[in-house]
Amino acid sequence: MKAKKILISGASIAGPTLAFWLYRYGFETTIVERAESLRLGGQNVDIKGAAQKIAQWMGIEEEIRAADTGELGVLFVDKNNVTKAALPKGESNLGTSELEILRGDLVMILYVHTKENVEYLFGNQIIALDEHQDGVKVTFQNGEIRDFDLVICADGIRSRTRSLIFGDEPVVKPVGLYVSYFTIPRTATDSRWARWYNATDARVIFMRPDNEGTTRASFSFMSEPMGYEKLSQEEQKALLQEKFADAGWEAKRVLAELDNNADVYFDAISQVFAPRWSKGRCAMTGDAAFCPSPLTGMGVSLSVVGAYILAGELSRHDHHSDAFAAYDKAFRPYVTEIQKLPPGVPRLAHPKTKLGIFFLNTILNVISSKFVIKIGELFSNKNKSSTDDTIELEEYGK
Repeated sequence: MKAKKILISGASIAGPTLAFWLYRYGFETTIVERAESLRLGGQNVDIKGAAQKIAQWMGIEEEIRAADTGELGVLFVDKNNVTKAALPKGESNLGTSELEILRGDLVMILYVHTKENVEYLFGNQIIALDEHQDGVKVTFQNGEIRDFDLVICADGIRSRTRSLIFGDEPVVKPVGLYVSYFTIPRTATDSRWARWYNATDARVIFMRPDNEGTTRASFSFMSEPMGYEKLSQEEQKALLQEKFADAGWEAKRVLAELDNNADVYFDAISQVFAPRWSKGRCAMTGDAAFCPSPLTGMGVSLSVVGAYILAGELSRHDHHSDAFAAYDKAFRPYVTEIQKLPPGVPRLAHPKTKLGIFFLNTILNVISSKFVIKIGELFSNKNKSSTDDTIELEEYGK
């Protein structure tokens, strides 16, 4: 297409992936990021299915594999740290995936592969967009005004750029779960196995090993939407202290690290539903456009695949409107399937009573048994219908 100068908002995963492919197709790309530098925090993410194929084409699969967290699987434990069920890596869709990497490590890999060919603007953001016949006039927070042919929003589920383009049209739908992530020192009870602990009143503490000698901890709890995500970080910490004070297991250890931690993520787990992903010369991808929620295990993979398809369609069509329409047609059915949460999710993993926790651990123990795994293997090749493999990727530019 004739439009060659593209601005992308967001330097996490979708934005740099999009920029990587746009550069390969001959576009001039700029990424603006509100943070002063790369946001390298976060928990484990995985790359699977079509996204893994794209990582191969990008030449980064082995780098992702080399940065593996080393997690051996997930142990489901009781208040005495006794294992009730174990899901080894690769033996269940519920546990650790083949390619597990810290979100920050993936962000760094993508940055290293784009920084020489893409202009990065850190500590800045878009505050106004004025579309005209030949492009989009963009006003930045630092007062600079520049013109671009297209603007792509890829800055996350709470995207401010999305609001500038689409207003309240996209719907951010909470699923009834709050979660907080942060990093704590590793102790003798930690190992290369992740540990999942259910407390009564629909609370979970989850601790996972990383490849940096620390432990990634998380709290999650079921709740109707209460606006907790809008509280200050100090208020959120106080809420977690109150919610998990009597949770048992290693709650006191994790809570003791909470107050001194400056890198605490807290949010309402939600999904984004948008009736359209483009408007004029502006479009969106990644979590800003179609966040499926971490409950699907497909958020990062969707970001990678969506960015790849959007770049490919822009390279193929002469007019941006045709490219945006083709992107929507090719990708929306896949997104719609991924966003369908299984019945009972997330409540099934967050039982409220001791009896509910007992039943959950019993079910997980059955799932993790070698007999059940072997039976599953007999049918897996005959009836392969995993959602992360249901999209056929085109090799654009060939």
